[in-house]
Amino acid sequence: MTTPPTHIEIDGVPAGDPELLATLMSGFGHFTAMQVRDGRVKGLGLHLERLDRSTRELFGEELPGERVRALLAGAVEASGRRDSSARVYVYDGVRLAVVVREPAADGPGAPQRLMSVDYLRPAPHIKHLGGFGQSYHREAAQRAGYEEALLTSPYGDIAEGAITNIAFWDGSSVVWPSAPCLTGITMTLLEPLLGSVRRPVSLADLGGYRAAFVTNSRGIAPVSGIDTVDLAVDEDLMKRVYSAYESVEWDTL
Repeated sequence: MTTPPTHIEIDGVPAGDPELLATLMSGFGHFTAMQVRDGRVKGLGLHLERLDRSTRELFGEELPGERVRALLAGAVEASGRRDSSARVYVYDGVRLAVVVREPAADGPGAPQRLMSVDYLRPAPHIKHLGGFGQSYHREAAQRAGYEEALLTSPYGDIAEGAITNIAFWDGSSVVWPSAPCLTGITMTLLEPLLGSVRRPVSLADLGGYRAAFVTNSRGIAPVSGIDTVDLAVDEDLMKRVYSAYESVEWDTL
């Protein structure tokens, strides 16, 4: 009898596929997250491009979009949730895991207060696994009464939220911080529709902005304050942002 090279137990029961589980537990990989409505996704091509680009960088192999699309469509159909939150994870050996869950709520998000933290993600251009630092700071922010952590450099340069991108309104332009960050799909869809610019933004600059909002795969929400600085919720700005996002067409899986 041949002994399997890896033995893993969960609550005392041997894992059905220990080699696969060991790969999933490695913490080395990347993913993308999306909202699915009636079997459709906004920015599907951007998600597929992100997965292929990161797979090439991390594992030296391509990841055909049609493979991802077929697995994602199959998982959504098998789940019985044509409205859902879905994630595609990619691991060594280009093994893919698709997770389909209950959908995030549609519509505008509640205003959020952010707590700045001295932390920048490693390899920020990749939506990678192993985000302990982000989770640690986000949990700490929420325990302190905030909704989200705002990641900054030691000098106060603003990069991104723990799980969001952030944009500021100076009265004429939507300003996305130019510090290294993950360029999110929602941000990518909105940026060309909003008269956007990218430039450095620091905590010391907050008094010069009229408003701010955050974006991620779950939606868009205004920012009501950062640390002790209050920011007005600009209803006209938010209507324009929501309208721009609603104008983006849905892609069929």
